[in-house]
Amino acid sequence: MSVKLRLQRRGRKNYAQYRVVVTDTKKARDGQSIEVLGWYNPHAENENKEKVNLERVEYWTSVGAQMSPTVKQIVKRHKKTVQPA
Repeated sequence: MSVKLRLQRRGRKNYAQYRVVVTDTKKARDGQSIEVLGWYNPHAENENKEKVNLERVEYWTSVGAQMSPTVKQIVKRHKKTVQPA
């Protein structure tokens, strides 16, 4: 089974919101996912644009999951905004 981190479209017509999910590559874009890792809202203000569970992203990439280019950008941007504790 090939696993990928990608976006799942939600929201209404002309106002899309997305979930960052782990899914099998053979499933449909909006089909069943293995795990929801966060969300991305392109219409929101900068502070509330995205939220991603970085620990789970690192886990899934460590076991071989591939990130789509868009998810890779979202994770990179989210890492910049999260202050290390």
